[in-house]
Amino acid sequence: QVQLVESGGGLVQAGGSLRLSCAASGRTPSNRAMGWFRQAPGKERKFVAGISWSGGSTAYVDSVKGRFTISRDNAKSTLFLQMNSLKPEDTAVYYCAATGGGYVLPQTNADTYPYWGQGTQVTISS
Repeated sequence: QVQLVESGGGLVQAGGSLRLSCAASGRTPSNRAMGWFRQAPGKERKFVAGISWSGGSTAYVDSVKGRFTISRDNAKSTLFLQMNSLKPEDTAVYYCAATGGGYVLPQTNADTYPYWGQGTQVTISS
């Protein structure tokens, strides 16, 4: 099992920045590809960014490319999402997720992530 706890959400104005963190514990979290997803009110949970186990490969949904950066510190078992130039449409609950065994490259499909955090609210005011 892998346990994930997000932090860093909040309320910011459009154009501002936030940095989300996800503390991982349990069974070898550092050997797994991980990712961030988000769910806006009344909408499905969607992929935002993913990162390989080493941190050397990343993937992003087109709408956040150039604004968001995913990174990880395996020594501290922590995943990050730096979010800049935030827009009202970025408002959502953001979830950290870890893949199951065998995935080393970034994964965009939520079905490959059996482990999820509880989510952190991000609200962007216009």
